[in-house]
Amino acid sequence: MARRGTKFPLIVYQHMLSRWWTPMVAIGLGLFALAYLEYQKPISQFIAWRWQLFAIVGGLAIFTGIFFLIIKQFAYIQPFPDHVKFVTPFLRMNISYKRINRTVTTEMSQLFSFKSMSGWVQEIFSPLAGKTALVIELKGYPISPTILRLFLSRFFFKDKTPHLVILVKDWMKLSTEMDSMKSGDGENFGPPRKRQTNSILSKLPSK
Repeated sequence: MARRGTKFPLIVYQHMLSRWWTPMVAIGLGLFALAYLEYQKPISQFIAWRWQLFAIVGGLAIFTGIFFLIIKQFAYIQPFPDHVKFVTPFLRMNISYKRINRTVTTEMSQLFSFKSMSGWVQEIFSPLAGKTALVIELKGYPISPTILRLFLSRFFFKDKTPHLVILVKDWMKLSTEMDSMKSGDGENFGPPRKRQTNSILSKLPSK
């Protein structure tokens, strides 16, 4: 049975969610503090909705922040013998090697121009700018481009041609595994198979 490759976490997806989970938790804790102050006021028994509203919204903010922290771990790309699996918490697709024209590597700063970004987008992009990305150029997307752009960050797309900008910690290993899987050497990944111990001689009756 052919082996599966390594799961490579998607840095762009993790980076985007990492920017949100901490502020959401901080906002939630702040709203809980306001709810407590409102609750301590003598008039709170007559307008209980005020502290209750702060508490509810604060709880939702904390829940959202923790949710972002958890789901960012479930975004990865993984090579298989006949396709590459691309997974996020809200999107999953298999990209057949037959769809891939070629893969090229380049720095993120060469793919995305700072001049075309607003100030806050530049701030988000800055930690990614010097990293090397693997660009998978495709003959066509396996699912609707509209759906892809709805669920993925703009930094997965350098232009409107069919492709994906993949940023992982070890792009060289990802590229090597994809090439190896495509060429039929994918069985070399993962733990070795157990050797067959039975033989023709072992089946002969003993004297």
